[in-house]
Amino acid sequence: MEQIIATVRDFPGALVLVPEPGGDVPELAWGDAFFYYAPDGRLPRNTQPYATVVTKNYPDDTASDLDLPGRWRVNIHVDRTTFRALTGQEPGRVDRDHDRTITDSVLPHPVYGALGWISVINPAEKTGELVVELLRGAHDDARARFARREGHGR
Repeated sequence: MEQIIATVRDFPGALVLVPEPGGDVPELAWGDAFFYYAPDGRLPRNTQPYATVVTKNYPDDTASDLDLPGRWRVNIHVDRTTFRALTGQEPGRVDRDHDRTITDSVLPHPVYGALGWISVINPAEKTGELVVELLRGAHDDARARFARREGHGR
C-alpha cells in the first residue's frame, strides 16, 4: 500500500491526501488515501479523486471484507473501454453475483462499478504492475480534465 501511495506522489501534479486524526476529515477516512490531480497543491473543489486506497469497510461498502487484518483495496476510475477489457462487463450493467473478496484480481468496484470504477484487493504479483499503469492512466485523464476546465485543452 505504501509503495502505491509513494508511486502516485511522484506523478507530476499529484496531490495525495492521507487523512490522519485531528484534521478536518471525518474519522472514517483516517488512514485511507485519496488521489487528485492538483498542480497547485491545493485540494480541487467540486472534483472527486481519480483513485483511492481504502483500508476498512465503509457503511455502504462491506463486500470486500476490508475489516479483516491486512486487507486493503485500490479503487481506480477507468474509461468504458478499459473497464470492459478488465472485467468483461459494461459499467452500467455490472453483475453483482460474484465473489468480491478475491485478492490480487481486478474486479468492478462493489459500489461504484456502474460508474466505471474498478478495484483490486491487496494488489500483488498478478496485478501490481497493472494497478500502477491504471493509476498513471487515471492521473493523465484527470490532468486532461483539469486542462479542459482551465481552458488549456486542445
